[in-house]
Order: sequence, then C-alpha cells, then structure tokens
Amino acid sequence: MGSQEVLGQAARLASSGLILQVLFRLITFVLNAFILRFLSKEIVGVVNVRVPLGVFWSLFLGWVWLQLLEVPDPHVVPHYATGVVLFGLSAVVELLGEPFWVLAQAHMFVKLKVIAESLSVILKSILTAFLVLWLPHWGLYIFSLAQLFYTTVLVLCYVIYFTKLLGSPESTKLQTLPVSRITDLLPNITRSGALINWKEAKLTWSFFKQSFLKQILTEGERYVMTFLNVLNFGDQGVYDIVNNLGSLVARLIFQPIEESFYIFFAKVLEREKDATLQKQEDVAVAAAVLESLLKLALLAGLTITVFGFAYSQLALDIYGGAMLSSGSGPVLLRSYCFYVLLLAINGVTECFTFAAMSKEEVDRYNFVMLALSSSFLVLSYLLTRWCGSVGFILANCFNMGIRITQSLCFIHRYYRRSPHRPLAGLHLSPVLLGTFALGGGVTAVSEVFLCCEQGWPARLAHIAVGAFCLGATLGTAFLTETKLIHFLRTQLGVPRRTDKMT
Repeated sequence: MGSQEVLGQAARLASSGLILQVLFRLITFVLNAFILRFLSKEIVGVVNVRVPLGVFWSLFLGWVWLQLLEVPDPHVVPHYATGVVLFGLSAVVELLGEPFWVLAQAHMFVKLKVIAESLSVILKSILTAFLVLWLPHWGLYIFSLAQLFYTTVLVLCYVIYFTKLLGSPESTKLQTLPVSRITDLLPNITRSGALINWKEAKLTWSFFKQSFLKQILTEGERYVMTFLNVLNFGDQGVYDIVNNLGSLVARLIFQPIEESFYIFFAKVLEREKDATLQKQEDVAVAAAVLESLLKLALLAGLTITVFGFAYSQLALDIYGGAMLSSGSGPVLLRSYCFYVLLLAINGVTECFTFAAMSKEEVDRYNFVMLALSSSFLVLSYLLTRWCGSVGFILANCFNMGIRITQSLCFIHRYYRRSPHRPLAGLHLSPVLLGTFALGGGVTAVSEVFLCCEQGWPARLAHIAVGAFCLGATLGTAFLTETKLIHFLRTQLGVPRRTDKMT
C-alpha cells in the first residue's frame, strides 16, 4: 500500500470518526448537563476523582480505598464501599474487551470503535439520568451500576462484531487479520510449547512502562487529590467537571486525528532507519502531513484559548448553573483553555514521535517520563497549596511543555539531514496573529459589559460578538494559510469510496 493511499485512508477515518464523535458526544453532553442539576458537588467529586483511581488499582490496591483513605460522610455519599467494589468489577470486565479494542485499532476499524464507545456512553448516561430521577437515595449505587453497564455494553459490541465478522464468508478475504476465530484472542501455548513469547513480552513490557508513566502524567492530579487531601470533595467535583468540559474539544477533534494519523506514520515510516535511508517519497509525504497537522493543531488550540477566555463563565453557567459559574469554575476553565493549546500540539508531535521511534528510543523516553512523573506530582502538590485547584492545571501545562519540547527535539533530529522542515507548521502569519489578538481583546471587553448578570438579551449579544470575531478570524486563516486549506480540501473534503469494514 503506497503512502498516498495510506494517507487517504487515515484522513478519511479521521474525518468520519470526528463526525461520529461530535454526533454522539452532543447527546451525552446534553444528558450530563441535565444530570448535574440533581447532584451535589461532593458526590461528583467522589465518583469522578476518587473512585476511578480505584478502577486503575482494582486488582492490586483496592483495599486502600476501603481501609486507609478517608471515607465520605454516608449521609452525603451513601453506599461508598459497594460502589468501589462495583467500579473494580467494571474494570475487570473492560479488560476482557481489550484484545478486541487493540485488533480494531490496529486495523483501522474506527467506525466500530466510535460507535461502540459512543453507544455505551449514551446508554450509560440515560441509565444514570433515570436512576438519579427515580432512585436518588441509591447514592453511589447509581454511578457504579451505570459504569458496570457501560463496560458490559462496550465489550459486547466488540465481541458481537468480531464474532459475526470472523464467522462470515467475507472473513476469508480479510487476509490482513491475524486471527481467524474468536478463540485465537484467548491465551494459548505457542507452537514451540512455550507459555510466553519472550520477544513480544519484552516489547509489551516496554510499552507497559510507557503507558504506566503516561497514566501518572495524565491522572496525577487525581492521586494528589486522593492521597494528600489538598481539596475537599466539593472542590474536587468542580475541578473534575471543568476538566471534563475543557477536554471535550480535545476528545472530539484532536483524539480522532491523533489516532488515525499515528497509524499513518507507523505504516509509512520505518522505525529502525534514519530518514535519509528510507524511501524519500514516503519521508516527504510524512513531513508534509506533519507540517499540516501541526498548523491545524496550532490554529485550533489558539482559537480555543483566545475565545475560551471570554466565554468560560457563560459556558459553565449554561452547563451547570451557579454551582459551576460561581467560585473557582471560570478561572479553572480559562486556564484549561490554554492547556488545550498545549494538548493539541503535544498530541500531534507525540503521535509522530511514537510512530517513528525505535525500541531503544522508546526505552530512553520512558526514563525521561519517569523523572517527569515525579516532578509533576511534586509540582502539583506545591502549586495547589499555593493557588488552589488551578495549580493542577498549571502543573499539567508545565508537564505538557516538557513533553512537547522532547518531541520537537526528536522531530528536528529526525529531519535534520533531509530537506524537509515540518516544524514550519508552528509558524503563523503576522496578519493572522494580529486578528487573534484583536478578537481576544474585543470579546474580553464584550464579556465585561454583556456577561453574565445582564440577562439573556445581553448574553445573546455577547455570543453574537464572539461569532463575528470568530468568523473574521477563520476568514483570515482561510486567506493566509493556503497550504493548510489545500491539505484539508484534498485529504478530508474529497469523497472517496469507503472500505466496507471501516
């Protein structure tokens, strides 16, 4: 398969995954906004901050959550112990579906992944809303049962799909699939009689270490909240809601792009070879794609940062009412908007870096992440003591900045001896930068005079000002970033015959 064909497939999957993500997430967004009207900050903090950590450690340290950590007031958060057990059980169920998820991801069954996850989330939200309305006294039972229901539906979607696929006559045509029946995904003894394939085990161990360290970097603030009690349950709940709301764009837009183009880079580039020793056509295509993705991530992140600052309080008031729009909520979301900019750039740079790194380079990178994980946890604790819950976001910004620097250095070294300069994607025209600055200033003034205590007519006027400034900014980008527009038109805008299985 040529690089252009792989590029077209990756772009098509990214765009289709993006459309499905937006459609399904919009439904769950409305359902979650409805559910928040009936919950206290304390139970949200326990469900979204502490108990998910119990999921991660359910097979190892589940007893910590029940014996050593502070137990919430049973009148505020009833059925805590049972809830932790059910969340742990849901983790075991989800692990059973992991081989199917890996198979779908490796072979670009993006629609299956998006539909399975989105359907599970929607059904979970519907069940949660029903139980919150009709059985509110169940407390943590509501969320633990909904989580168990979510993982069960998710695993069943994958199992049913692959059972039908491998049992159909078309499965004989799918020579690329490494399995021919469902039982091939279960543990088995190799042909040589060994219980373990040590070559694959070493590679698995390398990626496990990397995943473990990324878990610390991604969820580190939850550990600090849980073990060091730097925030009460109410503040933890507000932080987690803002965190989920702020990362919504990252999950909707950036994640499908990162996942699809990681597969593209991994298929086009050879891990163990220098760029000058590979097929130059593939290297050139990869560089052009990386440059366009960096430009796209930078523009999307800047747009969210600039316009999110003036609309954070309004968004929180619409989403969760006074519980979120008063207090620390708006400051948290404004800080998170800048963090989204770093998330966007890091997602693209790491998706290329991890696809091009050799096993030795991955191991060296793991040592860097180990040091970064330790410093991140310490910095999270210190900054939170100094400036409250916003300290977690500041620590995340520091962490993301270091990771971006590491990836940029690798990309620079990778293309140093070639004529390609994909990092040029991080440069914007002065006219576009000026338009961003002007739009941010106008919307900030608009927020002072029109939002958010002046009633809905003033709010609508504030939204209209933002829409005008956003339109002017996008129009300027369309006129100045012609290379990016050409990439989007040719790769995402041209209809192609879609592969039946994706």
